[in-house]
Amino acid sequence: MKIDTETILSYIRRESEHPMKIKELAKALNVPSADYHRFRNVVKELLDSGRLVRLKRNRIGLASEMNIVVGRISVSRGGTGFVTPEGADDQKGEDILIPTAQLDTALNGDKVMVRLTGMRGDRQAGSVIKVVERAARNIVGVFRRTRHFAIVVPDNPRIHRDIYIPEAESGDARDGEKVVVQITIWDDPHINPEGSVVERLGFPGQPGVDMLTIIKSHSLPEQFPEKVLAEVELAAVMPPDRELEGRLDLTKECIYTIDPKDAKDHDDGVSVEKTSTGYRLGVHIADVSFFVQSNTALDKEAFERGNSVYLPGLVIPMLPEALSNDVCSLKPNRRRLAFSVFIDFDRKGKALKWELADTIVKSRAKLSYEEVQGFFDTGDTSNPKIKRVAHSLIPARELARILSKRRFAEGSLDFDLPEAKLVLDEKGEVLQLASRVRLEAHRLVEEFMLVANRAVALEVFRLAQPFLYRVHDKPDLDKMEEFSALMGRLGYRFAISPGLKPIHFSRFLEKVKDRPEAEFINELMLRSMQKAVYQRQNIGHFGLAFTHYTHFTSPIRRYPDLLVHRLLRRLKNGRYPAAYARGVVSVIDNVGKHCSDTERTAEAAEREAVRVKQVAFMARHVGDEYTGVISGVAGFGFFVRLDGLGAEGVVRLSAIDDDYYQHDEKGYRIVGRRSGRIFRMGDSIKVGVLRVDEVANEIELYLAEEGRNKKAAAGSGRSENRGRAQRKHKRRKK
Repeated sequence: MKIDTETILSYIRRESEHPMKIKELAKALNVPSADYHRFRNVVKELLDSGRLVRLKRNRIGLASEMNIVVGRISVSRGGTGFVTPEGADDQKGEDILIPTAQLDTALNGDKVMVRLTGMRGDRQAGSVIKVVERAARNIVGVFRRTRHFAIVVPDNPRIHRDIYIPEAESGDARDGEKVVVQITIWDDPHINPEGSVVERLGFPGQPGVDMLTIIKSHSLPEQFPEKVLAEVELAAVMPPDRELEGRLDLTKECIYTIDPKDAKDHDDGVSVEKTSTGYRLGVHIADVSFFVQSNTALDKEAFERGNSVYLPGLVIPMLPEALSNDVCSLKPNRRRLAFSVFIDFDRKGKALKWELADTIVKSRAKLSYEEVQGFFDTGDTSNPKIKRVAHSLIPARELARILSKRRFAEGSLDFDLPEAKLVLDEKGEVLQLASRVRLEAHRLVEEFMLVANRAVALEVFRLAQPFLYRVHDKPDLDKMEEFSALMGRLGYRFAISPGLKPIHFSRFLEKVKDRPEAEFINELMLRSMQKAVYQRQNIGHFGLAFTHYTHFTSPIRRYPDLLVHRLLRRLKNGRYPAAYARGVVSVIDNVGKHCSDTERTAEAAEREAVRVKQVAFMARHVGDEYTGVISGVAGFGFFVRLDGLGAEGVVRLSAIDDDYYQHDEKGYRIVGRRSGRIFRMGDSIKVGVLRVDEVANEIELYLAEEGRNKKAAAGSGRSENRGRAQRKHKRRKK
C-alpha cells in the first residue's frame, strides 16, 4: 500500500471514529509488517510537524480536531505571544493570544503547538504545549560574568529570558562584551535556557561593533561563498556582439541615470521625448537575468538573500559587486544590456500603448538627485553632465508632474514622512543627524518607475498567465475604526465603511497636510494599513490605487524583479512553454513568500541600525533641549520624536513630579489626576536629553519646563556617559 502523510491524515480525518494507538492505526490501514517501520517514521514526521498530536495512553489524534493549532509565535516586547495558525492569512490578524505565563519555552519566531483555552475579550487565547521547531537564530547580547556563573542578556527585548552560559561554553568572553550565543538546552520554562557563545563581537562603542551586532542579530549574510564568487568571474563578462543579435540598439539615444550621489549600482535609466500626441517615456532596466542564470549557485544565493540591505555606511548586496556595481550597472559611456519598457502618453498623462524590448544602452550621464534639482531650480547648464541631457530633462519634468497629478487624482496615497539622514565619518560615527529632504527629482524617478511597473503587470494580466504581483490589501476594518476614533479625539472626522477606497484616505491627507500634526497623522494612517507583499493572486495595490502592479525596475537589489524579468522572457509568445508552465506556479509562490519575509527582515535591520546610530549621536548631547512631537503613549510614559533629528526618546511618568498621571489608553493620552494636564499623541512639546543608554539603545528625556533639577540630572547623565566612554577606552588599552 501507499504509505505517505496524506494517506494517513485522510484516513484519520474521514474513517477513524476515535484516536488510535500507532499499532491500531497500522492495522486499520492494512500496513504490512515489512512496512511497519517506515509507517512509524511517517507518523513521527506528522507528530514532529504538529499535524498529529500524541494524546493520553499513547493515542494519536488530529491536532485540528483536538482544539490544538500549530503556527509561528511572535513575542512582544512585554512578553505576550501571538500565534498565527498555519494556513491562516497573516494579513488578516487571525492570531491567538498567548499570555506570558503560557509561553512555556517558546521564543519569538518558533513554530509552536498551542492548545486553545477560550476567549480573552474579543481574541482567542491559548497556551503553548510544545515547541515544534526552533527558529534558526543568532541571539546577540551582552556577556555578563558574576562570581559564580555567566549569562548573556539579549539585545532583542522579544527574547524575554537571559541565557545561562556554562564556563566551558563561554568562549573566553569578557564581561560587558557583545557576543553571539546559540541556545543548546531549554526544556523547562521554570529555569533559564542554557547556551553557548559562538562568536565574540567586541565591546559596545568600538568601531564597527554596532553594525556587526545588527548583522548578526538579524542573521544577515556577510560574505559570498567561494562557489558563488567563482561563478561570478565567468558570468560578469559582457558578451560578444554576435550574441546580441536581435537586441534593439539604443546606444545613440539620450538615456541617463538619476541616483543618490554615492550610488554605484545603477539599475534604471530613463529617456523622455515629446511627441505629436504627448510624450514617449523609456524606462531601461539592467538586464540582470542575462548574467544570473536560474538554478546556479549565484542564483540560489541571490534568492536566499532576497534583497540588498542598506545599513548606515554599509551595503549588504544581493549580488556580488562584479555584477551589481560593474557589468550590470548602467554606468555612463558603457555599453550595457537592458530590458526596456516604452510607454506613449497623451498630453494628460494617459498611457496609450506600451511595448517591451531587449536592448543595448549607453548612458550619457550619471546624475545625482541634487544635480537634477539644481537644474530644475535654476535652469543652469554649466554642469557638463546636465548640459548633455537638459533637452530631455525638461519634458521629463513636465511628464512627471502630469503623471503625479493624475495619480493623486485617482486616489493614490503619498505618505510624505521624514526619512532619517545620517552623515558619518570614516569610522562610522555620526557627525550629523537630519531628515532627508524629498526633492522633485526624487518624485520624477518614482513616477517613471511606478508607471513602468504598472504597465508590465497589466501586460501579463491581460495574457491570463501566472505572475508575481506586488499587492497591498485593503485596510482591516477594526484598525480603521481605531484610526477613526483617534482622529475624532484630535478634532477630525474620518468616516469608515466596508467600501473604503484609496481616494477617501487621499482626500483626508490633503485636508490635514498643512496642520502641525500632519506628519503624525500620516504615520498613524500608515501604521493602520496592511503590509505590501509579493504573491501570485492579484488583488491590486490599495495604497497606490492601482489594480495591477509588480516590481520590475530593480533586479540588481530585489530578487522578485529578477524573477519578473525571467517570466516576461518566457512569455514572448503570450504563454509559458508547456514544460515551464508545469512548475511556474510553485516557483512564483515560493519566491513571493520568501522575498516578502526577507524584505521584512531587511526593513527591521535598517530601522534598528538607524536607531543605534541616532542613540550614539544623542549620547553626546545629554542636557541639550529640543522640540518634538509626542509619537506614542504607554502606561509608564510617552515617546517623543525630536524635530529635525528623527531620534525618539521616552519621558517617564516618574520624571514628571507635578502630579500623579494616568494612562488613558483609548484617548491616546496621559492625564494628570489633579491638574487635568494632558500629554496627547501628536502634541508638540519641548524636552531635554536626561540620559542615554547605548547598551539598551534607549534615550530618556525630561520636560524642558521642569527646569534646573532635570538639567542637573542630565549633567550627571553626561558625566556618567563620559565615564563609561573612559572605562571603555581603558579596557581597549589593556
